[in-house]
Amino acid sequence: MELVEAVRTQEEVAKVGHKLKLNAKGNTLYQDIWDFGLQVALRITDLLTITMQEASTGRVIIKEGKTGKTRSIKLNEKAQAIAQRRKASHPHHTYLFEVESNRASGKPVSRVAVAKAFKAVGDELGIALGTHSMRKTRGWVMHSSGVSIEVICKVLNHSSPAITMHYLGLTQHDIDNTYDHFVI
Repeated sequence: MELVEAVRTQEEVAKVGHKLKLNAKGNTLYQDIWDFGLQVALRITDLLTITMQEASTGRVIIKEGKTGKTRSIKLNEKAQAIAQRRKASHPHHTYLFEVESNRASGKPVSRVAVAKAFKAVGDELGIALGTHSMRKTRGWVMHSSGVSIEVICKVLNHSSPAITMHYLGLTQHDIDNTYDHFVI
């Protein structure tokens, strides 16, 4: 499995979303997955199982496929807006991120298709981008905004803060910056 990165600036986050829409010739499916995924920080396999009905309640309760743990995620304003827009555009869909082809009608888009779209954009932008980049980006943005590792650990449903610290991918550069930033 290829190592993917967090997108570390708001400008890059927006650029990824814009490129996903451009590459899909105006179809917002992959951009919506990116934007929604940034809000909920779920693994892609769990994200793609969310139904229109679940997304319309303002809270998603999901049993994670990887851990078997149940999570309750409050949908923020942006996530709710994406869900409402998708429901208005695709009232016949069962899944929030459903395929628009006759061959796969009634099924969510595949993890492989999402990974391929994300990788293509990452290659264009020089970022190791993958489906896990949404979770990593949310964790990184929270960390860089001063949210404690323990809270980020809970949001990402990690079993320990040590895993979260490794997951965030703190670099030597990040550590070096603390010596300049915190002069006592």
